[in-house]
Amino acid sequence: MIEPPSLDQLLADRPHLFSPATVKVSRGDAASMTALVAAVERVVAMPAYQARALAWAPEIAHHVPSNPGVFYGYDFHVTPDGPKLIEINTNTGGGLLAAVQVPGHALEAEYVAMFRSECARELRTLAIVDEAPESQYLYPEFLMFQALFRRHGIDAVICAPDELAFRDGGLWHGQRRLDLVYNRLTDFALTMPANAALRQAYLDDAVVLTPHPRGHALYADKRNLALLSDDALLAAWGVDAPTRAVLAAAVPKTELVAPDDAEAYWSRRKTLFFKPANGYGSKAAYRGDKMTRRVFDEVLAGNYVAQALVPPSTVEMELLFGDGDGGDGEERHVELKVDVRCYAYAGRVQLVAARLWQGQTTNFRTPGGGFAKVRIE
Repeated sequence: MIEPPSLDQLLADRPHLFSPATVKVSRGDAASMTALVAAVERVVAMPAYQARALAWAPEIAHHVPSNPGVFYGYDFHVTPDGPKLIEINTNTGGGLLAAVQVPGHALEAEYVAMFRSECARELRTLAIVDEAPESQYLYPEFLMFQALFRRHGIDAVICAPDELAFRDGGLWHGQRRLDLVYNRLTDFALTMPANAALRQAYLDDAVVLTPHPRGHALYADKRNLALLSDDALLAAWGVDAPTRAVLAAAVPKTELVAPDDAEAYWSRRKTLFFKPANGYGSKAAYRGDKMTRRVFDEVLAGNYVAQALVPPSTVEMELLFGDGDGGDGEERHVELKVDVRCYAYAGRVQLVAARLWQGQTTNFRTPGGGFAKVRIE
């Protein structure tokens, strides 16, 4: 029988998961990011905002669960004019991996308390669910979460959604009735056939799903950035001046791409970044100055937003590159781009981490890149 790879081996197979660098963030910028998270929370709570965001959301987003949802991620590029919000994600990976870099692993107990607070009843059983979980790049984090939950007396399994069954008024994994599902799926509306049992259990309030489709619709749909960057619209909704000032300073102007305005977008493309409305993980996202006409035509045919281009900050470091034959290798100077992420729960920032990379979009394929420790000073 072949033994499954250990957590240590899985981490070793992902050499660019963690960066040796430390990213410095000023206290002022950290405060601005915290203020932005709180400002978004206030706007999202408004009925006028919800009506607008849910108008373009799938039907499942109209279901109102009782829990807010874990691990919302606010991604920023830090500029000389302060941090700029690039996007919000609601199935944000890396929260536990990044927490490892915090001295004393102080966040682990807080994370467990967060999951427990999602449940109205005692949290005894949960499943960490993703499509083909063992093939996911962040599978090591799934194993770390499973071990963390078990250390705190919570029975945790890792599985694919088609391993779940909805019966007897509950969601089951084998003979285990689940109290909660930690949702790492990117099928945000649960439309795929494999997610049918999970979808039904969620709609019947038979299981706590976290994060959930409503959270994605209200926070992570990229079209919502057009609402959050429209000061006149926010004022018309009655958003107070201090909240609007925080949003105006931090949310780059975002527009819904309309095919009728194709030539105008093409002429301005070098100042824009194009993202699919329901995209994730930088998939099918393009810097306008790197686009070909063919890709631009695909953007026009898709459901995209155009965001004012905000170049990321950079860090410089010396890396040792081997010669491939066991020699000492050589040191090379490299420049890496920086994305700063705030992990938040119910509008409160829990952790500030960073991701370093080279290329057009974030990735875990760059020597010296990956999750980096943040020092606020």
